[in-house]
Amino acid sequence: MTTLATTDTPLSDVLDAGLAERITTAFGHRTVGDLLHTLPRRYRQHGQRYDKRDLVDGERVTVIGKVTTAQTRNYQTKQRQMREMLTLTVEDGDTTFRVVFFAGRKIKFMLPVGTLAMFDGTVSRFRRSLDLKHPEFLVLRPVTGAGGQLKGSGDLAALARLSEEIDAEGGPSLFDRPLLPVYAAKEGVTSWDLLGAVVTALRALVPVVDPLDATVRSAAGLMDLDEALRKAHLPENSREKDQAGYRLRFDEALALQLLLGARRRFAARDPAPASPLRGNGLRAAMEARMPFDLTDGQESVLEEISTDLTRDEPMNRLLQGEVGSGKTVVALLAMLQVIDAGRQCVLLAPTEVLAVQHHRSLTAMLGDLGERGRLGAAEQATHVVLLTGSMSTTQRRAALLDIVTGEAGIIVGTHALIQDSVEFFDLGLVVVDEQHRFGVRQRDRLRAKGREGLVPHLLVMTATPIPRTIAMTVFGDLEVSELQELPGGRRPISTSVVPAREKPRWLERAWDRVREEVDAGHRAYVVCARIDADDAVNAGDDDEGGDDRGSDKPPLAAAVDLRDYLSTGPLAGLRIGLLHGRLPPEEKDATMASFAAGGLDVLVSTTVIEVGVDVPEATVMVVMDAERFGVSQLHQLRGRVGRGGLPGLCLLVTNSHTGGRSMERLDAVAATTDGFALAQLDLVQRREGDVLGDAQSGALSALRLLSVVDDGEVIEIARRYADEILGTDPGLHGHPALAERVRRLAGSEESDYLFRY
Repeated sequence: MTTLATTDTPLSDVLDAGLAERITTAFGHRTVGDLLHTLPRRYRQHGQRYDKRDLVDGERVTVIGKVTTAQTRNYQTKQRQMREMLTLTVEDGDTTFRVVFFAGRKIKFMLPVGTLAMFDGTVSRFRRSLDLKHPEFLVLRPVTGAGGQLKGSGDLAALARLSEEIDAEGGPSLFDRPLLPVYAAKEGVTSWDLLGAVVTALRALVPVVDPLDATVRSAAGLMDLDEALRKAHLPENSREKDQAGYRLRFDEALALQLLLGARRRFAARDPAPASPLRGNGLRAAMEARMPFDLTDGQESVLEEISTDLTRDEPMNRLLQGEVGSGKTVVALLAMLQVIDAGRQCVLLAPTEVLAVQHHRSLTAMLGDLGERGRLGAAEQATHVVLLTGSMSTTQRRAALLDIVTGEAGIIVGTHALIQDSVEFFDLGLVVVDEQHRFGVRQRDRLRAKGREGLVPHLLVMTATPIPRTIAMTVFGDLEVSELQELPGGRRPISTSVVPAREKPRWLERAWDRVREEVDAGHRAYVVCARIDADDAVNAGDDDEGGDDRGSDKPPLAAAVDLRDYLSTGPLAGLRIGLLHGRLPPEEKDATMASFAAGGLDVLVSTTVIEVGVDVPEATVMVVMDAERFGVSQLHQLRGRVGRGGLPGLCLLVTNSHTGGRSMERLDAVAATTDGFALAQLDLVQRREGDVLGDAQSGALSALRLLSVVDDGEVIEIARRYADEILGTDPGLHGHPALAERVRRLAGSEESDYLFRY
């Protein structure tokens, strides 16, 4: 083993080989830096006491207390061996623990009454007592007073030997520290294993060179990096702990913002196809015939986008807005501006159902302005083409021909558009719907299909509202525009929770409401979490409140079975259709078209109708097993009703118990239609990794300390400094340590092309 180490030194050079291997297996840590960036889960303070009411059976606890009684008794094991059991009473402040050692013959001499000791083990409740059975222990102060050899067992004993070494060197004992770090354990690695490893690594660590200069540290109020790495684990007080944690979170935020800033700058390197606004083109013709006025929000956002499109610098903009806020109309007018400049536009959708719906709605909105090549088409008309993976060879060949010749001005499609076989005549704008379904590389592959030397403009849209700091982090390479008001004629959606288990009559009334809406000439959705009885849950299994689980919990409603039940039961006589992801594309399209045209009264569906589907006559939605869906997903779903100027009604059917966390979540959805407030609630409850998804998260998966939910202030400050650094050193040539941090975050492949300029 080496006596000196840097953050890049392999753990096996500093630690015992077995411990290093176990830490690598459990946590993936390979270097000293990896280990030191794993911060304690909490700190055990001297004088800190447990509240008996807060202790959970099976929880691992560390008790520091005095032995007040000691009793022994003999017993016979199953192998007929005689053993001596030692039972201690240990008082930790106002909480008393019963500590039991089944082989206590030697231990009783180390832990006599009056001894102050530390015990680490799993707590169990027996009647009114709190038990620790055969915990690890360490004598902190023997009865005879200070001095003498430290005594203990297990990892604590090993830690005691390390503490003795520190004592011999004149350092403070680990166990006399005001704050004792407690780490999250994993199989094969205890908290004390990690503490011993961290202390060993810190003792070997040479002073760490800070990648930030003193002026930046001073301006941002940051602790020196070397001090932060040490104080994060072994602070003298809470202030040091907080300052150290802040510095390390700032470093992660800065690396992430440098990466996002580099992406922004890289995207702006190559010129874009400038598309100036024409006063007598397709866009002007479309605006003149629209049967409604744009909202102030739509006008403002459209002006931002139009200005971006006129430049020869690629637009990179995120358009986020409430369900039904009119994003599609804004996107269409932006596309027509690009078509007026002689170029093509792509609208990328995550599913075939949504792609077909977009193709149908764009064609309908354009009318004769979208009928190029047909009799009766307007003089400056364009052509809207659909391209999906399920199209026949003949259909696909015809679509590809229209795309490559420039006959098609707007191309709507799914991932099939990204394939190498798709060539464009002159791609000027890429519109990505429901951005969270696509990764950065997917949208970049599509943008790479522009004419040589030109990068198409990019507009990504999402109906999942994202709070500002989240958008700034996850979409940090994009400018953000927001639509928060609803267009004129849109009516608020009323949402009610239907507790089916506790009030079955309410569910009967829900089906009555569906029939009433259909009798009034309207249509209804019924949404299920799975397709059939053998299917896994399609919705995010988001039943967080263990309060709702149990053997008596009813099975989830399946779309296939529910359609059959409704057809012969509560909704008998109504025309009921079925839509789910396993149906052939032609059948899905035919079903959706029939529902939109009025050929079906009720559509029983999975979440394939979650986004983009627009049927103005649909006024009511029943969501079965609503507790299985996330908050934002429920908000998305209910946005499918009330889109035609008629009041919308959403009924959330649940088997959750009143007072449980799942019911609280549903009540929150029912209480507000503010998507941004609900998105924040969803992020707080489920955390960003679950909500944002892998494709959207990107480098977030590499973050260990930073939370985009909790650390908004840190992120904003880091973004400001990242912009300053990149403004003077875009390639980070003068900041090699920062460049290395970004390289680890992004991966060498991406960082190589981002910073090679």
